[in-house]
Amino acid sequence: MNVPLDFTAIDFETANSSSASACSVGLIKVRDGRIVDRAGWLIQPPIGHDEFNEWNTRIHGITASDVIGAAGWAEQFPDLMAFAQDDHFVAHNAGFDMGVIRAACEATGLETPDFSYLCSLQVARKTYHLESYRLPVAAMAAGFEDFHHHDALADAEACAAIVVHAAKRHEASTLAELAAATSTRVSRIRPVREAVGPAA
Repeated sequence: MNVPLDFTAIDFETANSSSASACSVGLIKVRDGRIVDRAGWLIQPPIGHDEFNEWNTRIHGITASDVIGAAGWAEQFPDLMAFAQDDHFVAHNAGFDMGVIRAACEATGLETPDFSYLCSLQVARKTYHLESYRLPVAAMAAGFEDFHHHDALADAEACAAIVVHAAKRHEASTLAELAAATSTRVSRIRPVREAVGPAA
């Protein structure tokens, strides 16, 4: 069964504990429940947020030398938004990824766009009965296995697989219907100065 879902799945890796320190991004475009495009690239984190923490590098394998010559956030953010167009974003533990967008825009003097997103982690918790809802475990429940976890593009594809599979299970044809079926919500990201309370 196909589901007529349209969205862009997104995943970031960061250089350190700063939300503004995005060092790579993966993007997966879904139309009618199928992947139609994908993109991913390295990012030079903004000055002041560009130190690579050994712990982070151990997780994703990206080092400071890897991003030499890569475009900075301010340079590549228009490409990110052009890829997403007017889509809702979906991300696993979306508060983290939306926080990266908000903080990196703030750090580089860009206006944070106002757009909607759904968290696949929250959806997975209301769809599957698992001991853990970490991305690899939830993705396996959705039938998406053996991917390179902490590769931003692979993680975005795993996230997309969870949302599509969950929508089929709940017979949801839109993200709003999926959110309603799983007692979650489609949230909105706003600029730091307008944000109230912690990220959803």
